[in-house]
Amino acid sequence: MTTHPPLPDLRFGMIGSAAGIAASHVKALTQLPGASIVGMADVAVERGEARAREVGCPFFADYRAMLDTVRPDVAVICAPHPFHAALAIDCLEAGAHVLVEKPLAVSVSEADAMIAAADRAGRLLAVCFQQRFRPVVEHARALIESGAIGDIVRVLCVEPWFRTQFYYDSAAWRGTWRGEGGGVLMNQGPHPLDLLCHLVGAPAKVWGWVRTQGHAIECEDVAHALLEYPNGAPGYIYFSTVEASPERRMEIVGDRGALVIVFDHLTIHRFAMPLSEYRATAPEMWGQPQIHTETLHLPGDGGGHLAVYLDLAQSIAEGRRPRCDARQARMSLELANAVILSGVTGQAVSLPLDGQAYDALLDDLKSGRRTL
Repeated sequence: MTTHPPLPDLRFGMIGSAAGIAASHVKALTQLPGASIVGMADVAVERGEARAREVGCPFFADYRAMLDTVRPDVAVICAPHPFHAALAIDCLEAGAHVLVEKPLAVSVSEADAMIAAADRAGRLLAVCFQQRFRPVVEHARALIESGAIGDIVRVLCVEPWFRTQFYYDSAAWRGTWRGEGGGVLMNQGPHPLDLLCHLVGAPAKVWGWVRTQGHAIECEDVAHALLEYPNGAPGYIYFSTVEASPERRMEIVGDRGALVIVFDHLTIHRFAMPLSEYRATAPEMWGQPQIHTETLHLPGDGGGHLAVYLDLAQSIAEGRRPRCDARQARMSLELANAVILSGVTGQAVSLPLDGQAYDALLDDLKSGRRTL
């Protein structure tokens, strides 16, 4: 049985306390042993201050004043993601560990600057990818790591997230390059992209397609891409706020078996003989290996935001990286950047991504010099 050191008493400061997602973080922190919220900051003073009153902590209109005054052990960043890099770097340099909402940043160059700042400061930089803790995801990852499905043969991830025009009109930053740095790939896509990279790693090459099809916005509301993994296996991803669908689906096919994740259900297909072996040795033209199938219902969110905080607190106590650290989170951000870069330029993109090329493209999109 694995034993862990006791959780440390940690003082948390929150930047972006007016954000809707901040309520989930407050709820988790009230359940985290040894945690106290010692300060909140937001440029939206009225809403941010109201939440600070509810919590019973000091409020600051300037996050720098909060960092200087209360000196939190951990800074929680709930501000819009175009501000993540600058805020995180300031917090790290002030001596705080950082937990940032998804996505890590807007571009891989920003992510690299954040990771470098964390390394210099000797502090942890974690990202709120709470879906990694879902039982269905943990079970799938354990199967993959055990070798149960073998080498990857094919990957598919289809994620419709229907949104109305009213949704985009509800805030001026939604669906804009300056306000979000992208559309469906940067808002709805980060969680499934992270899970895909968490389970099978990053691809080696991307052919992307991005369009604005159903909404009056600047950024993509539909994105799909063909992927090539390092072993040559193909993949396909699709994200949309135009389509409504009864299910979101991830398929991971390996040489020895296949996994299908649909919400809380995990279907496991086990091949009686590896595909590679059957192809090479079977004395028949039309056959295939026998397939043994079972479907597991694994409900629950795995603890949601609280699980992220528990893991971060344990990481601080044990001197290890958190499960959702920035280097892990960088993979899905790089993939999103690659899809946009390929989709706009019409050229295949190899990973590692050319960060300077993507930054130049993003500047052009923000300025209107290029459009989808």
